Amino acid sequence: MVLFLPGDQQQETGLAIARKSSHMGQALWRLPPRQQQQLQEELADRLADRGGGGRRQEQGRDGGPQRRVPQQCHGPDIYHLLRTRMGGRERHGFIDLEMLPPELGITILSYLNATDLCLAGCVWQDLGNDEYLWQGLCKSTWGHCSIYNRRLPAGFSYRRLYLQLDEGSLTFNSNSQEGIGYFMSKGILVDHPTELAKFIFYTRRLNWKMLRVYLDERRDVLDELVTLHNFSNQFLPNALRDFFRHIHAPEERGEYLETLITKFSHRFCTCNPGLVRDLGLSPDAVYVLCYSLILLSIDLTSPHVKNKMSKREFIRNTRQAAHNVSDDFVGHLYDNIYLIGHVAA
Repeated sequence: MVLFLPGDQQQETGLAIARKSSHMGQALWRLPPRQQQQLQEELADRLADRGGGGRRQEQGRDGGPQRRVPQQCHGPDIYHLLRTRMGGRERHGFIDLEMLPPELGITILSYLNATDLCLAGCVWQDLGNDEYLWQGLCKSTWGHCSIYNRRLPAGFSYRRLYLQLDEGSLTFNSNSQEGIGYFMSKGILVDHPTELAKFIFYTRRLNWKMLRVYLDERRDVLDELVTLHNFSNQFLPNALRDFFRHIHAPEERGEYLETLITKFSHRFCTCNPGLVRDLGLSPDAVYVLCYSLILLSIDLTSPHVKNKMSKREFIRNTRQAAHNVSDDFVGHLYDNIYLIGHVAA
């Protein structure tokens, strides 16, 4: 990967990289403001020297050239680092990004999306045609696709696949059925509930409203999606939050919400047989507790409710519906909602 720039702008590019790296959280390359200023001055002097000494020197009070007092530098100098990695040679022409430390190069590239990388193809040589890069982008953004598990034909392009996945996601966010149909027409997905559920579970670029509409229509996909969740050793409110983070709850009560809670209750009991045995829980009891947690979340977080439900009231109301659940366990449920917040936020 080579960055094509005129020779007299290379140090300016290095300075830009140094500035950017100081904001990237990389402790190794973070420079204090004083050292950043010193680096800027040194690079400016080098550019002036290469330009034939066209820069006018600052004059002191006695009319002579003012000498800059060197400041002690404790951090790395990107300019000297590049020279060291190139064997101490002055290199004219292009800056090779491979000369940068790998952590810094990867951090720079992580700020580019598909469009930026396409545009950068005319700047970084071979970057736009790097199939390993596009393969990593595809699998990090869309964790599961049916096409990943098939033998790819000769001449297959992950760059083309990335653009198709991006186009399909945008289509899904406008119309869920058309989006899934687009993926199938391109051979990216197969029409099987397990494959569709895995695609939805490992993708975070699908609009939650369109996803809710699609899952309401495809209950077979919803069933498979629920089984992908693992609620082992999770506290009930935290598991419910994790569930609603992937499968968003509807804005109003109804048959779809009851279906979601029912499926969650059975899955939670399946993942926690020890908890079911020790606390005497059952899918029906978990169903009641989930509804109680949702109502408590609304009560404690809504600004329209002035008289908030107390812990004693919550325990008393829940005991009437779930007789086998201990008061201590219900009290911990109340504390969790009170401290952390809504389970479906």
